[in-house]
Amino acid sequence: MGLLNLGSRALQVNQIALQTAGNNIANVNTAGYSRQRAVLETVEGQYTGAGYIGKGVNVQTIQRDFDEFITRQSALASSTQYGDATRASYLKQLEGIFEGGTQGLGASINDMMNAFSDVANSPADLTARTVALTRTQETASRMRSTSQRLDDMQLVVQQALEHKATSINSISQNIASLNDQIVQALGSGQPPNDLLDQREQLIRDLNRFVQTTQIGAQDGSIGIYLSGSQQLILGTRASTVEIIRDDFGDSRTSKLAIVRDGDHYPLNENAMGGGEVSGLIRFQNNDLNEGRNLLGRLTMAVSSAMNAQHRLGLDLDGKIGGDIFTPIDFSGQNILPPVPPARMNGGTAALTMGISDVTKFAASDYLVSFSGPTAGTISRRSDGQQTAFDFAITSPVIVDGISLTQAGVANTGDRFLLKPFTSSASNISSQFSSPRALAVASPVAGALGAGNTGSLQLQTISARSNPLANIPVTLTFTGAYTYTRSDDLANIYTYTPGEAIESTLPDLPLTVPPTYSLPLLNWSLKLQGAPGAGDTYTVKANAYPAQSSGNALAMLNLRDVAMFDGAALTDGYASLISLVGIRSQSASYAAQVSESTALTLEHSRAGVSGVNLDEEAANLLQYQQAYQASAKMIQIAQNIFDTLIQNLSR
Repeated sequence: MGLLNLGSRALQVNQIALQTAGNNIANVNTAGYSRQRAVLETVEGQYTGAGYIGKGVNVQTIQRDFDEFITRQSALASSTQYGDATRASYLKQLEGIFEGGTQGLGASINDMMNAFSDVANSPADLTARTVALTRTQETASRMRSTSQRLDDMQLVVQQALEHKATSINSISQNIASLNDQIVQALGSGQPPNDLLDQREQLIRDLNRFVQTTQIGAQDGSIGIYLSGSQQLILGTRASTVEIIRDDFGDSRTSKLAIVRDGDHYPLNENAMGGGEVSGLIRFQNNDLNEGRNLLGRLTMAVSSAMNAQHRLGLDLDGKIGGDIFTPIDFSGQNILPPVPPARMNGGTAALTMGISDVTKFAASDYLVSFSGPTAGTISRRSDGQQTAFDFAITSPVIVDGISLTQAGVANTGDRFLLKPFTSSASNISSQFSSPRALAVASPVAGALGAGNTGSLQLQTISARSNPLANIPVTLTFTGAYTYTRSDDLANIYTYTPGEAIESTLPDLPLTVPPTYSLPLLNWSLKLQGAPGAGDTYTVKANAYPAQSSGNALAMLNLRDVAMFDGAALTDGYASLISLVGIRSQSASYAAQVSESTALTLEHSRAGVSGVNLDEEAANLLQYQQAYQASAKMIQIAQNIFDTLIQNLSR
């Protein structure tokens, strides 16, 4: 009977080993499956006077080939890969929005500026004026179209975030349910390998959307945490996640928040690590926002500069020019969009933004943090540069060409978000369509004295306000380097050829274009040559606007004004494309690196847990032979028993 029992046990054990190998082969393509193997143990031998006699073999357990460290590393690398790949993909789409060539916004701006060259050559030509207005309308249209495409991308990103949040919640519930099943199954004393594999695969699926940290409990359940320490799953209980707005209620900025007991716990995007949700949030809050700011800065700078210069001109009927583009500012007072306060602000402070100098704009949002009732710091979000302020000492506060004023009193810790460029391109359009209303004439003119004897010549003359005040003004030269002015006979001025002669406005209630940080100037004049004693030059109002193109030349010259981080106005779009392209290339490179790392770690994980068909085929042969030998052992035991019975029957 001992030999029969020995063979019977061996037969059963080898059958289980064969079944385990067959199960491995059957699940070779099953996602998350870990190779299993039968762990055998010797049955305790029976003591006899001749020593211990073996009693065969048992199956101790069915073991998963699983390396927790490598599996966790692979999941983290995979999460990073998904985050980088998602961000790189959307950045590629963003790069496509800012297209170049003749169909791009940059070409439209250049065509618009160049159209004023023809107007300057023929100021009374209605055809040239019509072309200039058509180019202006086309530029405004392309600005709006680009802004709309950014809005469409914003909607796509927001919908993707909502969908992925739903997937996270579904996976979390399934993991919590598996935690419950695993805890109960472990009560049998054996590991539920298939349930463990299912849970591990769900954790990998969860890491695709958001990077997790896992901590195992003694009962066999696993706790899942986001951003390092925010609890998502604890035992059999799973919290949910939601996509919410930031502290300022900005509809274009999202945060992932864990919802627990009705309270929202926003996650710091910088601590989220990898995952598609992290990649989407980084793209939306940083890359897409920067693209919108770059477009908004370009739109605001071009339109504000063109409007300001156009208001300094006269149209064909001698009327003062209006805005050539729809004004960016609110209420017609050079006021930018409202400044949202943080939800937790406790003071009564309110901030108002305005334009100070379009040439100083930086494509960024700004965070204003108060350390007292009127003082604090302004942090430029694009690079973290900080500017200290105190409205009690200086008001308005100027930062990067944006003016800021305060009303009310702030509490310590109050914060405000400045988004000066976010909506400037959304509704821009050409302000009028009449070619006669194009103000290309300068309101100021000059005349050399009829009796001049020197070589005095006009170099440039331009208006700095419109309408002009205190004119005409006559300059009378008392020598080659000195002159007097009819508006200030008490002083003698020094003349330097090519140096600007300015006329400051006295206390006059005139509206001076606020686009440039200039003193209140009435007109600006540059002369060249050597005047003779008694020579004169008179600055006066332009009596023939139909024949003047001074303001058209001034608008044409705007294309060379350094506006965009030192780049000229006409190079602003090229700078925009370059910045977006560099960011896209950097993200693509990061995605390639993270993909390579993830593949390497996945190969390492598969080397431990993956099914090798060649190895399993060899195991089948081994277990088959062992099974056949076990059957032969039983046959031999049967033969021995039959022989014994036959001998006893004699």
